[in-house]
Amino acid sequence: MSAPRQNWQSKLGFILAASGSAIGLGNIVFFSSNAYQYGGGAFYLPYFIALFLLGMPMMMVEFGMGTITHQSLPLALRRLAGKRGEYLGWWAIASALFITMYYVAILGWALGMMLGALGSLFEPGIAAPFTPIQEPTAAPNATVYFFNMISTWNPLIYIVVIWLANLFILRQGTKTIEAAVRIFVPLMWAFMIILVIRGITLEGGMDGVLYLFTPDLGGISQPGVWKGAFSQMFFSLSLGLGTMTAYASYLPKDADQVNNSMLVSFLNCSFEYLAGVAIFSLLFVFALNPAGTTLSLSFFVIPQGINELSSLPWVVRLFGFGFYLLVVLAGLTSSISLIEAPASALIDKFRISRGRALAIIAIPSVIGSCLFALPRIIDPGLSGDGTLGLTLLDITDHWVFNYSLLAVGLFEAIIAGWVFGADKLRAALNQHAKVKLGKWFEYLVKYVIPLVLLLVIVFSLIAEWPELYGSSYDMPGYGWLASFIPVFWIFFTLIFAYVLTRRQTREI
Repeated sequence: MSAPRQNWQSKLGFILAASGSAIGLGNIVFFSSNAYQYGGGAFYLPYFIALFLLGMPMMMVEFGMGTITHQSLPLALRRLAGKRGEYLGWWAIASALFITMYYVAILGWALGMMLGALGSLFEPGIAAPFTPIQEPTAAPNATVYFFNMISTWNPLIYIVVIWLANLFILRQGTKTIEAAVRIFVPLMWAFMIILVIRGITLEGGMDGVLYLFTPDLGGISQPGVWKGAFSQMFFSLSLGLGTMTAYASYLPKDADQVNNSMLVSFLNCSFEYLAGVAIFSLLFVFALNPAGTTLSLSFFVIPQGINELSSLPWVVRLFGFGFYLLVVLAGLTSSISLIEAPASALIDKFRISRGRALAIIAIPSVIGSCLFALPRIIDPGLSGDGTLGLTLLDITDHWVFNYSLLAVGLFEAIIAGWVFGADKLRAALNQHAKVKLGKWFEYLVKYVIPLVLLLVIVFSLIAEWPELYGSSYDMPGYGWLASFIPVFWIFFTLIFAYVLTRRQTREI
């Protein structure tokens, strides 16, 4: 006999959990990296438009599905569109599990860097078993430290610790999630505000802020800027993963999901703007190049800037520890939601206990996370990613993260707009909303959002041709990974969705 469906103890707990899910590694560094890549201020106007055109309406769709059905994503979509909807839901869950596995691996590395801040991260003399960085460094070098760390088995220990932390937080569902986010989310904001204050008070720090907020009209006219802004918005709000539908399903039927969607979206974007100010000020003060990726900013660039913050070693260590503590906390608020989505789906579908659902998810996922941290060196020249684990992570992230979320969002909009009916969804959302949605909401869900997501997917696929991502890496004996990983992801998730959709209650 399954336990009664859980509920949030307060609206604040839900808002903190949902905003914590949205605020993650990507908010701290990926947004800043994208903004730098697309010309600073030129990125902000498209991003702001994407918030109202894509992000907030899709948040309302996912919150609405959870509240209307009181079910997690697969069964919510089944209520709206039958078995085909449930199939899409399980495919989204399967893809989210891939993301969860490597996301936890990245958090394990962040934990390792956090401990390293108290150890040798900010000390000279580090070397790594790769051709370009085999000689001991004359000054502290975060890049060398990171590659030295991932070429050992230590990250596997950190990964297990992160998984145990997630399972501990999730052990009693909404009760323990809410208790955790009430601590983690305010701490994240406090640490980020400290970084902002320190960044803008450095000489030259305000130059970075001015660059970030000064629009370049020439840049705004470039299609790539708009594509980057719309993609970033979708990823940033944790849409297409099943997390927001699962969280919303724990709310009462009379919840104001229009207000909740706006509040969570604004909190998420506000945190991103703060992160942009903090990181751009560091980049400009120390003339650092963000290199355009989340990993490079997190593990190479920002630590180098922190190393230059003060001549006092204890201040550098304290800031370094604080930054990676911020990254770990932000990552945990996202990873618990990533795990809660499949856990909620299994509990709803098969009426099993929470402990059993978490075990079914955790056992294979811990192994998967460890695969993304395998220290075998397959590219000693660092033409690509260096180790087998990081190569697996890089290629998997490129395909799963870049395409599954957008594809799920596309089909969610089609189901909500055309199968269930955008008019019915709008009526359901307006029933308990203080701010009523107009007819424009129906046009967004039925026409604008599907068209935008379809264009982003198509143009991204065109850009992939004719060379598969990762195929240019110099990794003798492992070149097949570039084609194997996307094929395996598609095949596995399709089979997973088929099996789970056809299974009946209590078969697990």
